[in-house]
Amino acid sequence: MRVLIVEDEHKIARALKKALEQESYAVDISYDGDHGYAMATTEPYDVAIIDRMIPGEYNGLAIVKAMREAKIHTPVILLTAMSSVHDRAEGLDGGADDYLVKPFALEELLARVRALLRRPAEQQANILTVGDLSMDTVNYSVKRASDTIRLTSKEFALLEFLLRNQGRPLSKDVIISHVWDYDADILPNTVEVYIKYLRNKIDIPYKTKLIHTIRGFGYKLETS
Repeated sequence: MRVLIVEDEHKIARALKKALEQESYAVDISYDGDHGYAMATTEPYDVAIIDRMIPGEYNGLAIVKAMREAKIHTPVILLTAMSSVHDRAEGLDGGADDYLVKPFALEELLARVRALLRRPAEQQANILTVGDLSMDTVNYSVKRASDTIRLTSKEFALLEFLLRNQGRPLSKDVIISHVWDYDADILPNTVEVYIKYLRNKIDIPYKTKLIHTIRGFGYKLETS
């Protein structure tokens, strides 16, 4: 899953990025409202964490309102030091999905991110399966048949994205935009390399192949 952080306090932003990356999320950071607005309205994200008082022409609430006016439904958590009922109501009425008052515990923020990711019907389950392959997104474990499969964090993130979109053809560009950071140094064959890593672990040792190449386009995960 890909997360956007719009936060001008660099220490907070870096701490959030580190915590989210440890949970296998791809994370982009913007330190001002105008740049954050541009990223939130042009790049695909699964969750956005936005500081309400971010400096720039677009503050946090303005970014959220602009996203909703543009029919961008990315779940948003607003961060703020403003804790009154009126402030929280204004943020939620402005289009935010959740509201977290500073200072907050990283554990609570991560739980709220997971809760938002479970809202869409296609993302409700913590256990994702296809054929005899299963992934536990809470305990970060993967099994095929009765075998436990060890994956790196990036392999896990790639497999999770394929599982959440099983049966759908996914282009390399779409995969990159959801699994890697915006600023990541991605080579043209990076997706191919990681698909090969996954195949070596979850496909080659087994009779039924799950990852299928769609020539000239990308990849699809399915049992047939």
